[in-house]
Amino acid sequence: MILYQSKANDLTIRTTERSDSALIHTFIKKLSIYEKLENQMVATIKDIETTIFDKKQAHVILAEVNHVPIGFALYFFNYSTFLGKANLFLEDIFIDEAYRHQGYGKKLFYVLAEIAVKNNCSRFDWMCLSWNQPSIDFYTSLSAKPLSDWITFRLAHDDLKKVADLLHKDSH
Repeated sequence: MILYQSKANDLTIRTTERSDSALIHTFIKKLSIYEKLENQMVATIKDIETTIFDKKQAHVILAEVNHVPIGFALYFFNYSTFLGKANLFLEDIFIDEAYRHQGYGKKLFYVLAEIAVKNNCSRFDWMCLSWNQPSIDFYTSLSAKPLSDWITFRLAHDDLKKVADLLHKDSH
């Protein structure tokens, strides 16, 4: 489904379909390289198909110029207990280098904001690597506010399994 189309610069932003899984995977790989995290990129095309299109755990929109894919955004809805409703969380956004600084990323953000509003969200949140000043500048230009009073925590891989295993140790 087309979410935005501009005749001025031939930009189209659309939802994705299962047939886009390899393309989504390619964009995720490009993002991992840009963020200097390619060693953490383990997702497969099958993972994309299963989690996005079968289980619907996330949504992806694509930006195309003259029918050439140039970027993507992956988001999902999280829940705020204080607000009592779901809100939009942007996991990743990426525009190919040759297409940056031309307003395409801004249009993706505008579409995401519209999705949030249409879904009665009060918030639109995301994280940014602290070294990524170009992105920080971009986000603040959109009136986004950094949250300095929150610390992101993560349990991953073996640590996550160890904590899950504690459930069974305590029950004996």
